[in-house]
Amino acid sequence: MALTWQQEAARLSWTTEPLVDGVRRPSSAAGRFDLVSPRDGAVLASVADGTAADVDAAVRSARAVFERGEWSRAAAIERGRALMRFGDLVEANARELALRISLEMGKPVQDALAVELRAVAQCLRWYGQLADKLPDESPQATPDALALVTREPAGVVGAVVPWNFPLTMTAWKLGPALVAGNSVVLKPAEQTSVSALRLGELALEAGIPAGVLNVVPGRGDTVGEALGRHPDVDVLTFTGSVGVGRRFLAYSAESNGKRVWPELGGKSASVVLSDADVEAAGRTSAWGAFYNQGQMCSASSRMIVMRDVHDRAVEAAVAQAAAMAPSDPLSGAAASGAVVSERQLERILGFVERAVADGATLAAGSVTRHDIGTGRGSYVAPVVLTDVRPDMEIAQVEVFGPVLSVIAVDDVDEAVAVANGTPFGLGAGLWTTDLSAAHRVSRRLRAGTVWVNCYEEGDMSMPFGGVGDSGFGRDKGAHAVDKYTDVKSTWIELGA
Repeated sequence: MALTWQQEAARLSWTTEPLVDGVRRPSSAAGRFDLVSPRDGAVLASVADGTAADVDAAVRSARAVFERGEWSRAAAIERGRALMRFGDLVEANARELALRISLEMGKPVQDALAVELRAVAQCLRWYGQLADKLPDESPQATPDALALVTREPAGVVGAVVPWNFPLTMTAWKLGPALVAGNSVVLKPAEQTSVSALRLGELALEAGIPAGVLNVVPGRGDTVGEALGRHPDVDVLTFTGSVGVGRRFLAYSAESNGKRVWPELGGKSASVVLSDADVEAAGRTSAWGAFYNQGQMCSASSRMIVMRDVHDRAVEAAVAQAAAMAPSDPLSGAAASGAVVSERQLERILGFVERAVADGATLAAGSVTRHDIGTGRGSYVAPVVLTDVRPDMEIAQVEVFGPVLSVIAVDDVDEAVAVANGTPFGLGAGLWTTDLSAAHRVSRRLRAGTVWVNCYEEGDMSMPFGGVGDSGFGRDKGAHAVDKYTDVKSTWIELGA
């Protein structure tokens, strides 16, 4: 008889020591922190609280294997095959990984399995297939010379990833960094440390040499800062908040000037024009705001809608909110799960309470926690706010929770101005049946990605990142490999 998700959860072990040079090693300090499940508030494990010394050991391991060349100078096709095996192993262990993610950060386990783990396996395989298809250049030179432009691995990459899509974001960093021949030191979010450590073990099983991928759990102000300041880290890639991203840029300036690639937050708008399929626009915009409990940097947290179709769009959004009420993430059928922590829950509800006090109308949801019947866990019902003004806090600041702010406008120019009227520029949606309007308006939206008549669609070939306060890093696609390589020019005199 197949085990239930709850039965499988009871069988999990939670080893939390750093993975350095291919082995689990005790942290250099005795400090630990509790890994608390937002599903029910239970303590899952006591996690090793990494230190600067642990980071130094991981960087030294990464540097040593890089200099030995067993990965950095391996044939590109061999690195690609290892990444393909890595993707296969992720797929083979997807149920276990999905269960860990669900317990660690609260998303529905079936979403972790069918969406996140599938994306991780696809990402690793995509870069594995790309490995021997990244061409060097041979520019036209004089008749007595040969000119070569080659891309070489940068060296040691520090990767600091968030908890909302913990393994997807990790794969987006690992795929291009590893396929280029680099070594990586990974700092997972505190909330999702164990799933990342397990991923590191699968990399070893896939044949990626020890030391090429090291995983050091710990707090941002210790492990993260140590990576950011380490003089032997060549590239730092980060996904997270604006404040921390800027801190990494400062760490770089104060240390060795390492390249920092920040992919930061967002306050993305979904713009609904009068000629759109309004019901689909309202429904999908709300889905984009509520999916993953709204904990997405690209969430469509603002729906900017023409006044003449406003009520229809809101009605569709409210219906979507009702359809995505949270429940136990291990039920196997939850439309939404728990937000990542009690602290995050209180932050989200604080935003909603202040918005209502500032004049917004609560069309769906509540200013209190959602009770799923157990009295435990961190649950927030999806919130739809109408009568939102563009200058309100709720329309300007990233909430990172299931909250949709609806802003009514009178024309396209006003819609574009409101959509572009935050410091962020990560994503945007546009809803119209007019092909000319789709081209014209999408070009005016200040965002790294614009989705037309859809939201959160795409594949591995499409770069992802933003502008403004959303940072300038790009994940996914062949362009991402550029972040982790150095361009070398070689001029060879051929003689007479």
